[in-house]
Amino acid sequence: MTWDDEGFLISKNKYNENSLIVEIFTKNHGKTSGIIFGGTSRKIKNYLQLGNQLHVNYSSKTENKIGNFKIEILNAYTPIFFDNYRKLLCIFSAFQLIKILTAESQKNFKIYSLIENFYILLKKENWIKNYIFWELDFFKVIGYDLELKNLVRKELINNEVKYLVKSTNENKIVPNFLIDNNQDFLNEEILIDGLRLVGDYLEKSILKPNNINYPLNRLRFLNTFKQSI
Repeated sequence: MTWDDEGFLISKNKYNENSLIVEIFTKNHGKTSGIIFGGTSRKIKNYLQLGNQLHVNYSSKTENKIGNFKIEILNAYTPIFFDNYRKLLCIFSAFQLIKILTAESQKNFKIYSLIENFYILLKKENWIKNYIFWELDFFKVIGYDLELKNLVRKELINNEVKYLVKSTNENKIVPNFLIDNNQDFLNEEILIDGLRLVGDYLEKSILKPNNINYPLNRLRFLNTFKQSI
C-alpha cells in the first residue's frame, strides 16, 4: 500500500540510532504512524520540528504493519516561533491534544482545517483568546461541545455583568469573553481563567472518562502565565 499526501508532524520518537517513528496528521488519511529511515540525519532532522507541514510518501507491505515515510518540507511553521517561548509551548500543546484525542487512520478535513487556521491565529495580536476558542472548536469537532451559552446564567454583581455556571457545590464564574466574544484585548488574569475553565472541562469530560492523562505540554503552556502574573 502506497500513497502521497500532505500533513503536519504531531509526534516523533527515536526508533534506532538513525531512524524515527513519527505521527503525521494528513489531509486525506488522518493520523498515520510510520518510520522515517535516516530521520536523525542532519539533512532531514531540521525539517522534523513538531507542527511543520510536510509532503509525505507512505508505503507499507500490509495494512497491519507499520509503514515508512519519505518526506519533503512544505512549510516550516514552527521555527518562525523559536524566539517566542509561549507561542512555542502553545504549538506543542495544540499538537499534543491532536495526538492524544484523534483516532488512527480516520481522515477529518475539519481538524486539518483547524490546524491550518491555528498558524493564522498565532500571528494575531489577540492570539491567546483566539487559541482558547480554537481548543473549544477542536473539542466540538471530536464530539465534545461545551455549549457554555446554554449552561450559564447571567447576573448583575456590583453593577457588572457576570456569567455563572453551577459546578458541583459552587457557582463558578465564566469569563465574559467566552460568552459574549466581544472583547478583543484581555488581561492575562482573565485569559488564564478562560484557559483553566476549558482545561477543567477537558480533564473532567474528555480525559478522565477515556483514562487519558492530562497533557504535559498544556500544563507547561499554562505555567507561562503563572510566572508572569
